[in-house]
Amino acid sequence: PCRRPSACATLPVELRVACQGISDRDALSKPDPCVVLKMQSHGQWFEVDRTEVIRSSISPVFSKVFLVDFYFEEVQRLRYELHDISPAHNGPRDTDCLGAMECTLGQIVSQRKLSKALLKQGNTTSKSSITVTSEELSGNDDYVELSFRARKLDDKDFFSKSDPFLEIFRINDDGSGSLVHRTETVMNDLSPVWKSFKVSLNTLCSGDHDRQLKCTVYDWDSNGKHDFIGEFQTTYKEIRTDLEGRQMQWDCINPKYQMKKKNYRNSGVIVLNHCKIIKMYSFLDYIMGGCQIQFTVAIDFTASNGDPKNSCSLHYIHPYQPNEYLKALVAVCLCVNSTITRSQVSHDFAVNFDEDNPECSGIQGVVEAYQGCLPKIQLYGPTNIAPIIQKVASSASEEMHTKEAMEYFILLILTDGVITDMADTREAIVHASHLPMSVIIVGVGNADFSDMQMLDGDDGILRSPKGEPVLRDIVQFVPFKDFKHASPAALAKSVLAEVPNQVVDYYNAKGIRPKCLSDYDESTRPFSP
Repeated sequence: PCRRPSACATLPVELRVACQGISDRDALSKPDPCVVLKMQSHGQWFEVDRTEVIRSSISPVFSKVFLVDFYFEEVQRLRYELHDISPAHNGPRDTDCLGAMECTLGQIVSQRKLSKALLKQGNTTSKSSITVTSEELSGNDDYVELSFRARKLDDKDFFSKSDPFLEIFRINDDGSGSLVHRTETVMNDLSPVWKSFKVSLNTLCSGDHDRQLKCTVYDWDSNGKHDFIGEFQTTYKEIRTDLEGRQMQWDCINPKYQMKKKNYRNSGVIVLNHCKIIKMYSFLDYIMGGCQIQFTVAIDFTASNGDPKNSCSLHYIHPYQPNEYLKALVAVCLCVNSTITRSQVSHDFAVNFDEDNPECSGIQGVVEAYQGCLPKIQLYGPTNIAPIIQKVASSASEEMHTKEAMEYFILLILTDGVITDMADTREAIVHASHLPMSVIIVGVGNADFSDMQMLDGDDGILRSPKGEPVLRDIVQFVPFKDFKHASPAALAKSVLAEVPNQVVDYYNAKGIRPKCLSDYDESTRPFSP
């Protein structure tokens, strides 16, 4: 993907977000906030990432950390949008936006902590505010995988057991705390086992193994007023200590109970189940190690596009300017052309009409195959994309069994409307999320693509019709109309923004190292529950 010249002076930084005083839009419930981070490029805003959704909170502190590169010689404009995510729908909508704040990355880096009021539509100031803190990253890029469980936590509920979750804060030099991780909530359980999680050593302790970590356990309540159960302090150095083979565990202490109750021992015990140091490789490590990107293009030839001979058709080949399909195709493919090793165009048939050899030679071959087939085909419906996802997934499944970083598959789907096989498509995406594969969908034309947003895992957890969730977010959906007047680079940047992380997340989760790289030392300290 598009890489900047090495001469640029860059600084990787972590950005943390918290909001204060969010207004209640619904008198009967509190908002469910989520912050979307956007960056301006070529005059267009594109999404970088978003936080988790925190239910029933007017002053949320998000555990999600944004990782961005700061370029000293550039003005990098950022936009933070606060959304109220209703459980009734799958993601942010314009009507759910509670306010926004714009600034430059340079302002945040120079001030280290930037607080500003959120602006409503019409640029009117709201009572809500947002605070963004930044931290420069050190050279240590190792990650640690941790998992915790608890025993005999205090019961805070009258008619059921507590619903506990654990928060880990890093204590900074000025005494403030930075949220490192918030576990999921385990419902109705006084001895919960929380899911394992990965966090960088930079995020956990700023590379200082003796830095204090404060761990707090709460009983989750639907109204957002979570009940405090207890807390303890530790360090990363202590977490890694073997202690003669014994599991690390800490008393969970409620200071008020400790002062008032004479025979008070604790409010439960927190046990470290698992601690493992993980070497995290980058996208460039895998590409330089020989991983090949297999790129497949699927083009929508349904009748809703219009007769290609008609100038109103989305497939109309104008003698002097490309149609929207060609613009999107060229913009995306040119950006990845340096890493493509195989391209093919298909939508239940090979567009070059050679089923035995549907591959095209680079972007020019893809364009020629597309233009050459239009006079020879009759457009029909419906718009089904599950078959092409399943077809690419079949190839990706064969690659998965090699257990090597040899091939990663990217499927680019260009379509003009809402798909008609949504249930099958959801099923296919959930299956594909287990494979070395990503799906990019570009919506062409002016149709209503709101239903397509559901396929993009950014908006929530996509599930199959049977309720199975995706293992990881592999879909990126972008409406081309948002970039119609922008440069091709702006579209490519938005479309391809998530691919490098998707590649890295897949191979790192599988424990697959880049080929042609020397073995690395991995420090592991496993525990048995």
